[in-house]
Amino acid sequence: MISTNTTAEGDNLYTQSSVTGDSQCGTAMCVEATVNGTSIQYVLSSTETVGWMGMGFGTQMSGSPMVIMWSNTDGTITVSQREASGHTMPQVVSNPAQVATLAESASTTSGSETKFAFTVDANGDTTQNVIYAIGSTNPGSSSASATIQQHFDDGTFQLNLAGTLSATSTGSASSSGSTSGTSSSGTRPISIPLLPYQRMIVAHAILCVVGFLFFLPFGSLLARYVRTFTPKWYTGHWISQFAISGSLIIIGFALGVQSVTSAGALHLDDNHKQWGVAIFVIYWVQCALGAFIHWVKPKRPAGRPLQNYFHAVFGLFIIALAFYQVRTGYKTEWPSATGRGDIAKGADIVWYIWVVVPLLYFAGLAFLPKQYRQEAAAKGRYK
Repeated sequence: MISTNTTAEGDNLYTQSSVTGDSQCGTAMCVEATVNGTSIQYVLSSTETVGWMGMGFGTQMSGSPMVIMWSNTDGTITVSQREASGHTMPQVVSNPAQVATLAESASTTSGSETKFAFTVDANGDTTQNVIYAIGSTNPGSSSASATIQQHFDDGTFQLNLAGTLSATSTGSASSSGSTSGTSSSGTRPISIPLLPYQRMIVAHAILCVVGFLFFLPFGSLLARYVRTFTPKWYTGHWISQFAISGSLIIIGFALGVQSVTSAGALHLDDNHKQWGVAIFVIYWVQCALGAFIHWVKPKRPAGRPLQNYFHAVFGLFIIALAFYQVRTGYKTEWPSATGRGDIAKGADIVWYIWVVVPLLYFAGLAFLPKQYRQEAAAKGRYK
C-alpha cells in the first residue's frame, strides 16, 4: 500500500511532443491515460463537487484493483489502493500488484475542475478496461483506510492505450479516441437510488424491527399484565411472540443473509452479522422452551417451576439483545455495508423513546402477588 500522504511529484508526462493514450468520460467524471515508455499516468477529473474519485482495472467492481483518491485539508492528496469482493465498500490492499504513485504536478484541487493523477508501471497492454466512480463526500481523513461513502456516479469503458493523445491534453477527454457519454456539467443527482442489495437490507431491517421490537415486547407485556385478568392471555401471547414475530423474523433473517450474498460480501465477518445469527437461534430456543412449559406440566408441583422464571428472564434478555442489534444495524452496519452515510438522527430519537417500552414489564411485576394468589387457588392452596 502506498503512503496516504504522498508528496513526491510524479513525472510530468505531458512534456512529450507526442504521446499515446486515450481518455473517456462518463456523466460526472473523466479518466485519461497517458503512456510514456515504461509508465502510464492516469488523470481523474471532474467539474462536479468532488469528495473522492476512483478507478479500477477491470470490468466490474468485484475483484478489480482500484485506486481511490481524495484531497485533504493540509493540501495533500491521499492515494488509496483497494479491492472489493462485491458491491460493498472496497477494502485496502496492503501489497497491490501495481503500486500507484501520486503525480502531484498533474493534480489540482482548485478552480472549476478537480484533477487527481497517479502513475503505474506499464505492462505492455494496448487496451485497458476501466471502472470508475465519484463520490461527493470527502472521507475527512488522510488515512488510506478511511471510510468512503457511496458514489453518486459510476460506469465502465475501455481505453485505447495505443491511441494518439495530444501533448496538451490534460485529462479533459480531448483525445483522438472515442468517448462514451458526455463531459460532466450541471449538478449531481439529488438522491442516489438504492441498489438491489440495499433494498433487501431495508426490508430486512423493517421486518426484524417490527418482529423483535414490537411484537416480542407486546407479547411479553400481554403475558405480564393480562394473565391476572383472563385465562385467555396465553392465546394472545403465543400468537404475538410466535405466529406473528416468528414469521417476520424468518423472512427478515433470510433477507439479511441474501443481501450479504447479493452484495458479494462475507458472511459473519462482523459483530452485527454474528449477533444476528445468535439472536435468531436463541429466539427459537425460547419458543421451544415456552411450548415445553405450556404442554409439559409437573405432576406434583411444589410451587412455580424454575423453568417458568427462566423463560421470563430469558425473554427479556432476547429483547434487550434485539434493541442492541437494531442500534448496531443502523449506526454501524448500514454505513459500512452500503457507503451511504449515517442514518438520519430521527432513528436515534425513535430508538431512545422505544427502548422505554420493555421497561413497562418491570412495572407489571406489581401484579405478581395477585398472580401467585390465583395460582395457589387453582391448586387448592389459597390462603
